[in-house]
Amino acid sequence: MRLGIILIIVIAALNVAVDIYIWRRLTAFCHRRWPGVVYAWSSLLLLVYMITVVCLPRNSGSDGMLVAIMWMLYAYVTVYLPKYVYCIFSFFDYLPRLWRRRKCYAGSVAGIAAAVFVFAVMWWAALANRTDYHVNYMELEFDNLPAGFDDYVIVQFSDFHVGTYGNDTTFVSRIVDEINSRNADIVLFTGDIVNRRSDELVPFVPVLSRIDARHGVYSVLGNHDYGDYSSWKDEAAKAGNMKLMRSLQRQMGWKELDNTTAWLRNEADSIALIGVENWGDPPFTVYGDLQKAYPQLSDSVFKVLMSHNPAHWDSKIADNDTVNIDLTLSGHTHAMQMQIGGWSPAAWRYSKWGGLYSDKSDRHKLYVNIGVGTVALPARIGATPEITVLKLKKKAPNTK
Repeated sequence: MRLGIILIIVIAALNVAVDIYIWRRLTAFCHRRWPGVVYAWSSLLLLVYMITVVCLPRNSGSDGMLVAIMWMLYAYVTVYLPKYVYCIFSFFDYLPRLWRRRKCYAGSVAGIAAAVFVFAVMWWAALANRTDYHVNYMELEFDNLPAGFDDYVIVQFSDFHVGTYGNDTTFVSRIVDEINSRNADIVLFTGDIVNRRSDELVPFVPVLSRIDARHGVYSVLGNHDYGDYSSWKDEAAKAGNMKLMRSLQRQMGWKELDNTTAWLRNEADSIALIGVENWGDPPFTVYGDLQKAYPQLSDSVFKVLMSHNPAHWDSKIADNDTVNIDLTLSGHTHAMQMQIGGWSPAAWRYSKWGGLYSDKSDRHKLYVNIGVGTVALPARIGATPEITVLKLKKKAPNTK
Protein backbone atom coordinates (compact mmCIF):
# COMPACT_ATOMS: atom_id res chain seq x y z
CA MET A 1 0.00 0.00 0.00
CA ARG A 2 2.82 2.38 0.96
CA LEU A 3 4.66 1.57 -2.28
CA GLY A 4 1.51 2.41 -4.25
CA ILE A 5 1.22 5.81 -2.55
CA ILE A 6 4.89 6.57 -3.25
CA LEU A 7 4.42 5.60 -6.90
CA ILE A 8 1.37 7.88 -7.23
CA ILE A 9 3.31 10.78 -5.68
CA VAL A 10 6.24 10.23 -8.04
CA ILE A 11 3.94 10.10 -11.10
CA ALA A 12 2.11 13.25 -9.97
CA ALA A 13 5.42 15.08 -9.43
CA LEU A 14 6.70 14.07 -12.87
CA ASN A 15 3.46 15.16 -14.51
CA VAL A 16 3.62 18.53 -12.75
CA ALA A 17 7.20 18.95 -13.99
CA VAL A 18 6.08 18.13 -17.54
CA ASP A 19 3.25 20.66 -17.29
CA ILE A 20 5.60 23.38 -16.03
CA TYR A 21 7.97 22.70 -18.92
CA ILE A 22 5.19 22.83 -21.52
CA TRP A 23 3.69 25.95 -19.88
CA ARG A 24 7.03 27.73 -20.11
CA ARG A 25 7.42 26.75 -23.78
CA LEU A 26 3.88 27.88 -24.49
CA THR A 27 4.19 31.26 -22.76
CA ALA A 28 7.55 31.91 -24.44
CA PHE A 29 6.09 31.19 -27.86
CA CYS A 30 2.74 32.98 -27.50
CA HIS A 31 2.57 36.75 -27.31
CA ARG A 32 -0.70 36.71 -25.40
CA ARG A 33 -1.26 35.77 -21.78
CA TRP A 34 -4.45 33.73 -22.06
CA PRO A 35 -3.00 30.48 -23.60
CA GLY A 36 -0.67 30.11 -20.61
CA VAL A 37 -3.49 30.80 -18.16
CA VAL A 38 -5.76 28.24 -19.84
CA TYR A 39 -3.00 25.64 -19.84
CA ALA A 40 -2.13 26.25 -16.18
CA TRP A 41 -5.74 25.89 -15.03
CA SER A 42 -6.33 22.80 -17.17
CA SER A 43 -3.19 21.19 -15.70
CA LEU A 44 -4.36 21.95 -12.18
CA LEU A 45 -7.79 20.45 -12.89
CA LEU A 46 -6.14 17.32 -14.33
CA LEU A 47 -4.04 16.97 -11.16
CA VAL A 48 -7.18 17.18 -9.03
CA TYR A 49 -8.86 14.71 -11.40
CA MET A 50 -6.03 12.18 -10.99
CA ILE A 51 -6.04 12.44 -7.19
CA THR A 52 -9.81 11.95 -7.16
CA VAL A 53 -9.65 8.88 -9.41
CA VAL A 54 -6.93 7.10 -7.42
CA CYS A 55 -8.88 7.73 -4.22
CA LEU A 56 -12.02 6.02 -5.55
CA PRO A 57 -12.66 2.53 -4.07
CA ARG A 58 -11.31 -0.18 -6.38
CA ASN A 59 -11.47 -3.25 -4.14
CA SER A 60 -14.71 -2.49 -2.32
CA GLY A 61 -16.55 -0.51 -4.99
CA SER A 62 -19.15 -1.85 -7.40
CA ASP A 63 -18.36 -3.40 -10.77
CA GLY A 64 -19.64 -0.23 -12.43
CA MET A 65 -17.26 1.82 -10.29
CA LEU A 66 -14.30 -0.36 -11.31
CA VAL A 67 -15.12 -0.01 -15.01
CA ALA A 68 -15.49 3.76 -14.61
CA ILE A 69 -12.12 3.97 -12.85
CA MET A 70 -10.47 1.99 -15.65
CA TRP A 71 -11.78 4.39 -18.29
CA MET A 72 -11.02 7.50 -16.20
CA LEU A 73 -7.43 6.41 -15.63
CA TYR A 74 -7.03 5.54 -19.27
CA ALA A 75 -8.33 8.94 -20.34
CA TYR A 76 -5.77 10.55 -18.04
CA VAL A 77 -2.95 8.44 -19.51
CA THR A 78 -4.01 9.37 -23.06
CA VAL A 79 -3.45 13.01 -22.14
CA TYR A 80 -0.12 12.69 -20.35
CA LEU A 81 1.67 10.10 -22.47
CA PRO A 82 1.44 12.39 -25.54
CA LYS A 83 2.75 15.22 -23.36
CA TYR A 84 5.83 13.15 -22.51
CA VAL A 85 6.31 12.34 -26.19
CA TYR A 86 6.17 16.06 -27.04
CA CYS A 87 8.74 16.89 -24.34
CA ILE A 88 11.20 14.29 -25.61
CA PHE A 89 11.01 15.64 -29.16
CA SER A 90 11.09 19.27 -28.09
CA PHE A 91 14.45 18.84 -26.32
CA PHE A 92 16.02 18.62 -29.78
CA ASP A 93 15.18 22.34 -30.19
CA TYR A 94 18.09 23.09 -27.86
CA LEU A 95 20.74 21.13 -29.78
CA PRO A 96 21.78 24.10 -31.99
CA ARG A 97 22.85 25.93 -28.84
CA LEU A 98 25.70 23.44 -28.46
CA TRP A 99 27.20 25.18 -31.49
CA ARG A 100 26.15 28.61 -30.21
CA ARG A 101 23.38 28.94 -32.69
CA ARG A 102 19.81 30.04 -32.16
CA LYS A 103 17.31 27.54 -30.83
CA CYS A 104 15.05 26.06 -33.53
CA TYR A 105 11.50 24.75 -33.31
CA ALA A 106 11.74 21.66 -35.53
CA GLY A 107 11.69 19.39 -32.46
CA SER A 108 8.53 21.03 -31.14
CA VAL A 109 6.75 20.68 -34.47
CA ALA A 110 7.74 17.01 -34.69
CA GLY A 111 6.76 16.57 -31.05
CA ILE A 112 3.28 17.98 -31.62
CA ALA A 113 2.78 15.64 -34.60
CA ALA A 114 4.07 12.64 -32.60
CA ALA A 115 1.88 13.51 -29.62
CA VAL A 116 -1.24 13.72 -31.81
CA PHE A 117 -0.32 10.35 -33.35
CA VAL A 118 0.13 8.70 -29.93
CA PHE A 119 -3.18 10.13 -28.72
CA ALA A 120 -4.98 8.80 -31.81
CA VAL A 121 -3.38 5.34 -31.52
CA MET A 122 -4.34 5.07 -27.85
CA TRP A 123 -7.99 5.82 -28.53
CA TRP A 124 -8.00 3.51 -31.57
CA ALA A 125 -6.69 0.80 -29.23
CA ALA A 126 -9.54 1.45 -26.78
CA LEU A 127 -12.46 1.99 -29.16
CA ALA A 128 -11.58 -0.37 -32.03
CA ASN A 129 -8.71 -2.79 -31.52
CA ARG A 130 -9.89 -3.80 -28.04
CA THR A 131 -12.67 -5.87 -29.63
CA ASP A 132 -11.10 -6.61 -33.03
CA TYR A 133 -10.16 -10.22 -32.28
CA HIS A 134 -8.13 -12.53 -34.51
CA VAL A 135 -7.96 -16.32 -34.82
CA ASN A 136 -4.50 -17.85 -34.64
CA TYR A 137 -4.39 -21.28 -36.34
CA MET A 138 -1.52 -23.68 -35.72
CA GLU A 139 -0.72 -27.34 -36.36
CA LEU A 140 1.40 -29.10 -33.73
CA GLU A 141 3.17 -32.37 -34.47
CA PHE A 142 3.99 -35.00 -31.84
CA ASP A 143 5.78 -38.34 -32.17
CA ASN A 144 3.75 -39.96 -29.39
CA LEU A 145 0.28 -38.63 -30.24
CA PRO A 146 -2.17 -41.56 -30.30
CA ALA A 147 -3.46 -42.24 -33.81
CA GLY A 148 -7.05 -41.63 -32.74
CA PHE A 149 -6.17 -38.00 -31.96
CA ASP A 150 -4.56 -37.19 -35.30
CA ASP A 151 -6.28 -34.00 -36.60
CA TYR A 152 -7.84 -33.40 -33.18
CA VAL A 153 -8.88 -29.72 -32.93
CA ILE A 154 -8.50 -27.72 -29.71
CA VAL A 155 -9.84 -24.18 -29.43
CA GLN A 156 -8.20 -22.21 -26.63
CA PHE A 157 -9.26 -18.85 -25.28
CA SER A 158 -8.23 -17.08 -22.10
CA ASP A 159 -8.42 -14.03 -19.84
CA PHE A 160 -11.91 -12.80 -20.67
CA HIS A 161 -12.27 -10.50 -17.64
CA VAL A 162 -15.99 -10.19 -18.38
CA GLY A 163 -16.55 -7.64 -15.61
CA THR A 164 -14.90 -5.09 -17.89
CA TYR A 165 -18.01 -5.21 -20.13
CA GLY A 166 -20.55 -4.60 -17.36
CA ASN A 167 -23.81 -6.11 -18.63
CA ASP A 168 -23.03 -5.72 -22.34
CA THR A 169 -22.81 -9.19 -23.89
CA THR A 170 -22.16 -8.04 -27.48
CA PHE A 171 -18.43 -8.76 -27.66
CA VAL A 172 -18.70 -11.96 -25.62
CA SER A 173 -21.41 -13.21 -27.99
CA ARG A 174 -19.15 -12.52 -31.01
CA ILE A 175 -16.37 -14.56 -29.43
CA VAL A 176 -18.75 -17.44 -28.71
CA ASP A 177 -20.01 -17.43 -32.31
CA GLU A 178 -16.45 -17.49 -33.62
CA ILE A 179 -15.49 -20.39 -31.34
CA ASN A 180 -18.53 -22.40 -32.42
CA SER A 181 -17.76 -21.77 -36.10
CA ARG A 182 -14.48 -23.67 -35.68
CA ASN A 183 -16.20 -27.05 -35.05
CA ALA A 184 -13.70 -27.90 -32.34
CA ASP A 185 -13.33 -31.31 -30.76
CA ILE A 186 -12.80 -29.57 -27.43
CA VAL A 187 -12.74 -25.98 -26.12
CA LEU A 188 -10.32 -25.00 -23.32
CA PHE A 189 -10.43 -21.81 -21.25
CA THR A 190 -7.20 -21.08 -19.40
CA GLY A 191 -8.31 -18.76 -16.61
CA ASP A 192 -9.29 -15.24 -15.53
CA ILE A 193 -12.96 -15.22 -16.44
CA VAL A 194 -13.62 -12.25 -14.09
CA ASN A 195 -11.78 -9.24 -12.68
CA ARG A 196 -12.52 -9.41 -8.95
CA ARG A 197 -15.78 -11.14 -8.05
CA SER A 198 -17.67 -14.16 -9.32
CA ASP A 199 -20.97 -12.27 -9.70
CA GLU A 200 -19.42 -10.37 -12.65
CA LEU A 201 -20.02 -13.58 -14.59
CA VAL A 202 -23.80 -13.72 -13.97
CA PRO A 203 -24.93 -11.62 -17.01
CA PHE A 204 -22.76 -13.72 -19.32
CA VAL A 205 -23.83 -17.21 -18.24
CA PRO A 206 -26.51 -17.59 -20.98
CA VAL A 207 -24.08 -16.48 -23.70
CA LEU A 208 -21.11 -18.57 -22.58
CA SER A 209 -23.42 -21.58 -22.18
CA ARG A 210 -23.76 -21.60 -25.98
CA ILE A 211 -20.16 -22.75 -26.55
CA ASP A 212 -20.37 -26.17 -28.11
CA ALA A 213 -17.73 -28.83 -28.80
CA ARG A 214 -17.79 -32.59 -29.26
CA HIS A 215 -15.86 -33.27 -26.04
CA GLY A 216 -17.18 -30.23 -24.19
CA VAL A 217 -15.66 -27.12 -22.57
CA TYR A 218 -13.02 -27.37 -19.84
CA SER A 219 -11.60 -24.57 -17.73
CA VAL A 220 -9.09 -23.70 -15.03
CA LEU A 221 -8.95 -20.75 -12.66
CA GLY A 222 -6.64 -17.75 -13.01
CA ASN A 223 -5.31 -15.37 -10.40
CA HIS A 224 -8.31 -13.02 -10.82
CA ASP A 225 -10.85 -15.80 -10.21
CA TYR A 226 -10.24 -16.30 -6.47
CA GLY A 227 -11.54 -12.99 -5.17
CA ASP A 228 -8.05 -11.94 -4.07
CA TYR A 229 -8.49 -8.48 -5.64
CA SER A 230 -11.66 -7.66 -3.73
CA SER A 231 -12.37 -6.74 -0.10
CA TRP A 232 -14.47 -9.24 1.88
CA LYS A 233 -16.06 -8.83 5.29
CA ASP A 234 -14.80 -12.27 6.35
CA GLU A 235 -13.41 -15.55 5.03
CA ALA A 236 -16.90 -17.03 4.75
CA ALA A 237 -17.87 -14.33 2.26
CA LYS A 238 -14.77 -15.05 0.19
CA ALA A 239 -15.49 -18.78 0.30
CA GLY A 240 -19.03 -18.03 -0.89
CA ASN A 241 -17.54 -16.13 -3.82
CA MET A 242 -15.58 -19.24 -4.84
CA LYS A 243 -18.65 -21.44 -4.43
CA LEU A 244 -20.54 -19.10 -6.77
CA MET A 245 -17.72 -19.26 -9.34
CA ARG A 246 -17.88 -23.03 -9.50
CA SER A 247 -21.67 -23.04 -9.55
CA LEU A 248 -21.83 -20.58 -12.47
CA GLN A 249 -19.32 -22.58 -14.50
CA ARG A 250 -21.42 -25.70 -13.95
CA GLN A 251 -24.49 -23.78 -15.13
CA MET A 252 -22.57 -22.88 -18.29
CA GLY A 253 -21.84 -26.56 -18.87
CA TRP A 254 -18.10 -26.01 -18.36
CA LYS A 255 -16.03 -28.65 -16.57
CA GLU A 256 -13.67 -26.89 -14.18
CA LEU A 257 -10.47 -28.83 -13.49
CA ASP A 258 -9.18 -27.97 -10.02
CA ASN A 259 -5.94 -29.96 -9.73
CA THR A 260 -7.63 -32.88 -11.46
CA THR A 261 -7.38 -34.86 -14.70
CA ALA A 262 -10.02 -35.66 -17.32
CA TRP A 263 -9.52 -38.51 -19.76
CA LEU A 264 -10.39 -37.76 -23.37
CA ARG A 265 -11.27 -40.76 -25.52
CA ASN A 266 -11.33 -40.82 -29.30
CA GLU A 267 -11.85 -44.08 -31.15
CA ALA A 268 -9.77 -46.65 -29.23
CA ASP A 269 -7.24 -44.12 -27.89
CA SER A 270 -7.13 -41.74 -24.94
CA ILE A 271 -5.09 -38.77 -23.71
CA ALA A 272 -4.94 -37.01 -20.35
CA LEU A 273 -6.22 -33.44 -19.95
CA ILE A 274 -4.74 -32.05 -16.75
CA GLY A 275 -6.00 -28.87 -15.13
CA VAL A 276 -4.30 -27.11 -12.23
CA GLU A 277 -5.47 -24.18 -10.20
CA ASN A 278 -3.46 -20.99 -10.49
CA TRP A 279 0.27 -21.52 -10.03
CA GLY A 280 1.69 -18.06 -9.66
CA ASP A 281 5.20 -16.75 -9.51
CA PRO A 282 5.50 -13.95 -6.90
CA PRO A 283 3.47 -11.94 -6.04
CA PHE A 284 0.69 -14.29 -7.22
CA THR A 285 -0.63 -16.92 -4.82
CA VAL A 286 0.09 -20.58 -5.54
CA TYR A 287 -3.08 -22.69 -5.56
CA GLY A 288 -2.03 -25.23 -8.17
CA ASP A 289 -0.74 -28.71 -7.37
CA LEU A 290 0.47 -30.57 -10.45
CA GLN A 291 1.45 -33.69 -8.50
CA LYS A 292 -2.05 -33.92 -7.04
CA ALA A 293 -3.61 -33.43 -10.46
CA TYR A 294 -1.58 -36.25 -12.03
CA PRO A 295 0.68 -38.27 -9.68
CA GLN A 296 2.55 -40.25 -12.37
CA LEU A 297 3.97 -37.35 -14.36
CA SER A 298 6.81 -39.40 -15.85
CA ASP A 299 4.61 -42.02 -17.53
CA SER A 300 4.26 -42.30 -21.32
CA VAL A 301 0.64 -41.10 -21.58
CA PHE A 302 0.15 -38.16 -23.95
CA LYS A 303 -0.77 -35.19 -21.74
CA VAL A 304 -2.21 -31.73 -22.27
CA LEU A 305 -1.93 -29.39 -19.29
CA MET A 306 -3.97 -26.26 -18.65
CA SER A 307 -2.09 -23.91 -16.32
CA HIS A 308 -2.96 -20.21 -16.29
CA ASN A 309 0.48 -18.74 -15.70
CA PRO A 310 3.26 -19.65 -18.19
CA ALA A 311 5.84 -19.23 -15.43
CA HIS A 312 4.61 -22.62 -14.18
CA TRP A 313 5.92 -24.26 -17.37
CA ASP A 314 9.20 -22.38 -17.16
CA SER A 315 9.76 -23.34 -13.55
CA LYS A 316 8.45 -26.91 -13.25
CA ILE A 317 8.09 -28.49 -16.70
CA ALA A 318 10.61 -27.20 -19.26
CA ASP A 319 13.76 -29.36 -19.46
CA ASN A 320 12.54 -31.49 -16.56
CA ASP A 321 13.32 -35.16 -17.24
CA THR A 322 10.97 -36.35 -14.50
CA VAL A 323 7.94 -34.68 -16.08
CA ASN A 324 6.37 -35.84 -19.33
CA ILE A 325 3.81 -33.22 -20.38
CA ASP A 326 3.62 -32.86 -24.13
CA LEU A 327 1.61 -29.64 -24.42
CA THR A 328 0.90 -26.91 -21.88
CA LEU A 329 -1.68 -24.18 -22.55
CA SER A 330 -1.47 -20.91 -20.63
CA GLY A 331 -2.68 -17.31 -20.72
CA HIS A 332 -2.22 -14.59 -18.08
CA THR A 333 0.23 -12.23 -19.80
CA HIS A 334 -2.17 -10.36 -22.18
CA ALA A 335 1.13 -9.41 -23.87
CA MET A 336 0.62 -6.52 -21.44
CA GLN A 337 -2.03 -5.42 -23.97
CA MET A 338 0.72 -3.93 -26.12
CA GLN A 339 2.50 -5.55 -29.04
CA ILE A 340 4.43 -3.80 -31.79
CA GLY A 341 5.66 -6.18 -34.45
CA GLY A 342 6.96 -9.19 -32.58
CA TRP A 343 7.85 -7.31 -29.41
CA SER A 344 5.85 -6.72 -26.24
CA PRO A 345 6.81 -5.13 -22.91
CA ALA A 346 5.56 -8.41 -21.39
CA ALA A 347 9.01 -9.75 -22.32
CA TRP A 348 10.42 -7.71 -19.42
CA ARG A 349 8.32 -9.79 -17.03
CA TYR A 350 7.87 -13.16 -18.76
CA SER A 351 10.30 -14.96 -21.04
CA LYS A 352 7.29 -16.82 -22.48
CA TRP A 353 4.58 -14.22 -23.04
CA GLY A 354 2.75 -15.12 -26.28
CA GLY A 355 2.74 -17.83 -28.94
CA LEU A 356 4.42 -21.24 -29.19
CA TYR A 357 7.53 -22.25 -27.25
CA SER A 358 9.52 -25.45 -26.77
CA ASP A 359 12.22 -26.46 -24.32
CA LYS A 360 15.74 -27.53 -25.32
CA SER A 361 14.74 -31.17 -25.63
CA ASP A 362 11.72 -30.28 -27.79
CA ARG A 363 9.74 -32.73 -25.65
CA HIS A 364 7.64 -30.13 -23.87
CA LYS A 365 5.69 -27.51 -25.80
CA LEU A 366 3.96 -24.40 -24.42
CA TYR A 367 1.37 -22.19 -26.07
CA VAL A 368 0.60 -18.84 -24.43
CA ASN A 369 -2.68 -17.25 -25.53
CA ILE A 370 -2.63 -13.46 -25.04
CA GLY A 371 -6.30 -13.38 -24.07
CA VAL A 372 -9.48 -11.81 -25.36
CA GLY A 373 -10.25 -9.35 -22.58
CA THR A 374 -8.64 -6.37 -20.90
CA VAL A 375 -7.78 -5.51 -17.32
CA ALA A 376 -6.57 -2.28 -15.68
CA LEU A 377 -6.56 -0.33 -18.96
CA PRO A 378 -9.45 -0.89 -21.41
CA ALA A 379 -7.30 -0.96 -24.54
CA ARG A 380 -5.05 -3.14 -26.68
CA ILE A 381 -2.28 -1.39 -28.56
CA GLY A 382 -1.57 -4.20 -30.97
CA ALA A 383 -1.85 -7.42 -28.91
CA THR A 384 -5.19 -8.04 -30.63
CA PRO A 385 -7.64 -10.30 -28.70
CA GLU A 386 -6.81 -13.90 -29.55
CA ILE A 387 -8.68 -17.14 -30.15
CA THR A 388 -6.31 -20.04 -30.77
CA VAL A 389 -7.12 -23.05 -32.94
CA LEU A 390 -4.64 -25.89 -32.39
CA LYS A 391 -4.73 -29.01 -34.55
CA LEU A 392 -2.83 -31.96 -33.12
CA LYS A 393 -0.96 -33.99 -35.70
CA LYS A 394 0.69 -37.40 -35.50
CA LYS A 395 4.24 -36.87 -36.77
CA ALA A 396 4.98 -39.09 -39.73
CA PRO A 397 7.79 -41.62 -39.14
CA ASN A 398 11.17 -40.68 -40.55
CA THR A 399 11.82 -43.08 -43.45
CA LYS A 400 15.34 -41.86 -44.22
